[in-house]
Amino acid sequence: MENQLTKQMMENPFAQEPKTSWTWHWQVFTGVALLLLLGLHFIANHFIVQGGLRDFADVVSYLRNPIILVLEVLFLVVVTTHAMLGVRAIVMDFGLSDRAEKRLGQALTVVGVLTVAYGLWLTWVIIQS
Repeated sequence: MENQLTKQMMENPFAQEPKTSWTWHWQVFTGVALLLLLGLHFIANHFIVQGGLRDFADVVSYLRNPIILVLEVLFLVVVTTHAMLGVRAIVMDFGLSDRAEKRLGQALTVVGVLTVAYGLWLTWVIIQS
């Protein structure tokens, strides 16, 4: 028993090859999508607009365009997903138990869904004004 405990204490968990998970692939996908959507967002909101900024009336008019609305909602979903996966990756580096990993995933899913829901609600309120 003592020998086995000593062996476990001597092992370096960081020296082991990390296993690839689907979350890493989603992190990469959302990162690339984020670059594209952020570029479109900056071009449309800061480089094309006279003076570089939109006032509230311009934002309302801009968001009423269905194509722009879809792009902005997609941007919201992608940035939220990327952020939640990033937080998960950082916290997972601390070596959580399987139970804690599951709880973390559930908590971050709830936070992500609430964030997107709030963003959608706020967009709806802005468009209706």
